Amino acid sequence: MVDGDGLLRDAEAPLVYADDLGVLHGDGVFETILVREGRARLVDAHVARLVDGAERLDLPEPDVAKLRRAVLVAQEAWGESIDGALRIVYTRGRESEPSAATAFVTVSPVPERAATARRDGISVTLLTRAHDPDVAAPWELSGAKALSYARNTAALRHARGLGFDDAIYLSAAGSVLESPRANVVAVIDGGLTATPPDDGILAGTTQAALFDAADRHGVRVQHRRMTPDDLIRADGVWLLSALTLAARVRRIDDCVLRERSNRAVDVKKLVIEATAAG
Repeated sequence: MVDGDGLLRDAEAPLVYADDLGVLHGDGVFETILVREGRARLVDAHVARLVDGAERLDLPEPDVAKLRRAVLVAQEAWGESIDGALRIVYTRGRESEPSAATAFVTVSPVPERAATARRDGISVTLLTRAHDPDVAAPWELSGAKALSYARNTAALRHARGLGFDDAIYLSAAGSVLESPRANVVAVIDGGLTATPPDDGILAGTTQAALFDAADRHGVRVQHRRMTPDDLIRADGVWLLSALTLAARVRRIDDCVLRERSNRAVDVKKLVIEATAAG
């Protein structure tokens, strides 16, 4: 564990106070970064999204230099032996001292489920969210990776209870939004399509890096609203996230998605290229 000043701390020693507003109210933001071969990946994008999320929550402005130093210390302490899940946590601080933010970084092994999903693909169920993509209320914090994550974890528990690996949210109008922990990308007509970030989803760092890599290779990319039928007819559907990277969706509810490898973009290859940089 590394504190907000970039100092390595004993992982067994207390760091967060009981009256921290991140603990009491989930009043904070976080980022999860893949550490592979000893290097944290897409750090610039993750730190930028954390800063943006802090602004959305009206948190004290993060000290970016200190955060970067903490990430470097954490990745060096982790080493290169196995993939790590590096988390930056940034809260409003103690209720008794609301002007002093809390920041720390932890690293733990990437869950086995991530490697399994990356290798074997996943099944998902569709869940409707009472959300109008044309109305983005600022207090809903839909563009921030907030610590108040209970709804997402509840959705994942519900999906697992039904026998699925993950879920895809649909808006109240029936358009595809996101997974509780990933972005949705579909291969349609030889190009890559993702949900518009303005539709109230979390802008994905891995998805953005994939689109940059695809564009360099001449693969058409676009953001537009999709329906479940679009996903079922697509040449491939993927969930993208920092730790899993790219998991191919094999089944949506009772519909097994067909393989169209002769028409599909090599999403896995592009994601590996896109996340090669630190």
